[in-house]
Amino acid sequence: MSLQETIVWIDSMGGSFGFQLATSVFCGAIVGIERQLRGKAIGIRTAILICLATQVFIRLSISVSIDGAIVDPTRVLGQVVTGVGFLGAGVILARGGAITGVTSAAVVWMLAAIGSTIGLGRPIEALELALVVVGVLTVVRTLEKAFKRLRGGYDEAEVEARLGDAEAVAKTE
Repeated sequence: MSLQETIVWIDSMGGSFGFQLATSVFCGAIVGIERQLRGKAIGIRTAILICLATQVFIRLSISVSIDGAIVDPTRVLGQVVTGVGFLGAGVILARGGAITGVTSAAVVWMLAAIGSTIGLGRPIEALELALVVVGVLTVVRTLEKAFKRLRGGYDEAEVEARLGDAEAVAKTE
């Protein structure tokens, strides 16, 4: 099967519930593995569950509107965005004058966007989004390290590690 035939087949399967579930798990795992390997708050399980949940909510809103009811499926999409905003806000922490978790909160938003894209029957776009997210997280981290070396500062992971060490020392004193 050629690449073009594979893309056409995936697009044709985009509306299948089982295929959407599998795509949600796969895309969530792609992003979650990157976060898990870096020891971040959003790991594989959380990433998969965010993709799955948003995909199911969007799919349900579409199925309700198709069954003859007068329902605006975009309202559910708006509520998903709002709810995910609260979930992301819970990941952000302020410790010792430093704010951490902003990137993890942004990842939560992107995972919801990926799940919503899957729920709307666009699996190719969802896969592309997942790969772009991992690319941004990986490439920008490399750039941050290079800039940090140039200016002699610390990156987010080092700030978290130093704050964690300081808290551990404070607890033992």
